[in-house]
Amino acid sequence: MKVSAIIPAFNEAERIGAVIEPLLDVPQVDEIIVVDDGSFDDTAQVARGFGVKVIKLPENRGKALALDAGVKEAKNDFLLFLDADLIGLRPSHVQKLLSAYAEGGADIVIGIFKEGRAATDISMKIAPFLSGQRVLHRRIWERARKALDEDTSFGAEIALTKAALKEGWKHRRVHLEGVSHVRKEEKRGFRDGLRDRFHMYRDILRTLFRKL
Repeated sequence: MKVSAIIPAFNEAERIGAVIEPLLDVPQVDEIIVVDDGSFDDTAQVARGFGVKVIKLPENRGKALALDAGVKEAKNDFLLFLDADLIGLRPSHVQKLLSAYAEGGADIVIGIFKEGRAATDISMKIAPFLSGQRVLHRRIWERARKALDEDTSFGAEIALTKAALKEGWKHRRVHLEGVSHVRKEEKRGFRDGLRDRFHMYRDILRTLFRKL
């Protein structure tokens, strides 16, 4: 199974390397695509330093559309989505995700943080469907993209969740021990981060309560 890994990134120059490096040691991943979603830091330059494919969008379009841009450029039908701000990701975590998918029985495999950081572990327990770590086939994305909501912070995850509920897709959850991510409050400061988090949860509730 040859896999295209797609990493949407916005101002992640300091963190993107820690996500790319483990992927380079996973044989099944023969393509890594970083989609720079209108960053104004050196995200694209840092990613290119690893020799991976970089798509640089001229302006920030949101995670869902960044992922879609990556899927359109991907050469493989099996897709691995990863967030650009992960902490503690190792090749074994990626192997675990891909092996779970290869075993069959699931249309989408979702990676859930465990024993990483308390705050992110709790978030995963409350809303595991918001995890950005996923393995799926291109045809699943093509069907889910019809439900994309470009106005939400988690458009991609919510689109996949809505489509899964509507079409009866099977999910499998895999624990990623020791993995977490940088929280909004750490990236942007407490006040701005908290405001972004409030907007995020507002978007989630608004989208989930719409008709499928």
